Amino acid sequence: MKEVLIYCDGSSLGNGRDAPRAAAVALLGFRGVWRAFGEYLGEATNQQAEVAAAALGLEQLREPCRVTVLSDSRYVVETMSGRFRRKSNHEWWARLDKAAAQHQIKWQWLKGHAGHVAQEAVDLAARRTAAAGHADEAALSEAAATVAEGLKEG
Repeated sequence: MKEVLIYCDGSSLGNGRDAPRAAAVALLGFRGVWRAFGEYLGEATNQQAEVAAAALGLEQLREPCRVTVLSDSRYVVETMSGRFRRKSNHEWWARLDKAAAQHQIKWQWLKGHAGHVAQEAVDLAARRTAAAGHADEAALSEAAATVAEGLKEG
């Protein structure tokens, strides 16, 4: 089985207020090659965007893989690890469950805004995508390049 790393983050600008603008971004790494994927979600909450980001990353995989999913969302990591119960956002969890079904996944929490190159890159790309209102290809390309270079150095 291929071993893949996925860094994911969701962003909801205006979360909890009228007309939030949400996005999900996932960075996939395989053998030192990084690709970024983004999706504009419209009026989703931050929690929904975090779940969608993990699903988005896993949906890119075309065969069963061993995957480490790194997220700054305890909500996602603890829920998918079986430590939190699902009380809401059931349609979002269904998407993630479907995306995760064929893979062997290790869910790992990573502190956000703590200077980790990949987490900072995916966070910035998610915020830029939410602000743009569409998948921002420049932000996605920049995130992938930043991670490839940053992890090579670090």
